[in-house]
Amino acid sequence: MADWNFLRYRLLKILKGDEYASRDAGVTIGVGCRIYSNLAASEPWLVSVGDRTTVSVGVTVLTHDGTGWLYSDDRGRRYRYAPVAIGDDCFIGARAMLMPGVRIGSGSIVGAGSVVTKSVPPGSVVAGNPARIVASRDDLMSRVAEWPTEADKRGSTYQEKVDSIRETQFRPEMRHG
Repeated sequence: MADWNFLRYRLLKILKGDEYASRDAGVTIGVGCRIYSNLAASEPWLVSVGDRTTVSVGVTVLTHDGTGWLYSDDRGRRYRYAPVAIGDDCFIGARAMLMPGVRIGSGSIVGAGSVVTKSVPPGSVVAGNPARIVASRDDLMSRVAEWPTEADKRGSTYQEKVDSIRETQFRPEMRHG
């Protein structure tokens, strides 16, 4: 027999989007959020998201550790379940992974592809595998403030507008050692 909760989630995702489907599954989501990932982990009631937070595409939230299935004795297998909480005004980058028991402090940013294995202090920018603090939110926002604005865009089509403000040089090459 099919897993009806999964089918219900998929249908709601198609019809109404990830945020609606995740809420319906039991994830607590604040107001003014942009949710572009399936946050309904196998234990959706253990996941919470604060207000005005963005969760980008392909983010994985784990609320259990399957390693316990490898251990078995006369008492049986072992289980570990832990909540995952994302604070207010956060940004979780594409394809990030949040491990069981982590809290992302309010105002924090998790870089794309990061694997968060420890809780993140409020106002931090983390990146990497495992994720490490690379800047404060204030430092990053001072750099972002220098980026072009909507008013700087020129042209009538989307492509013309993007091309009018896009960077023209590639980043420097990595160096060995």
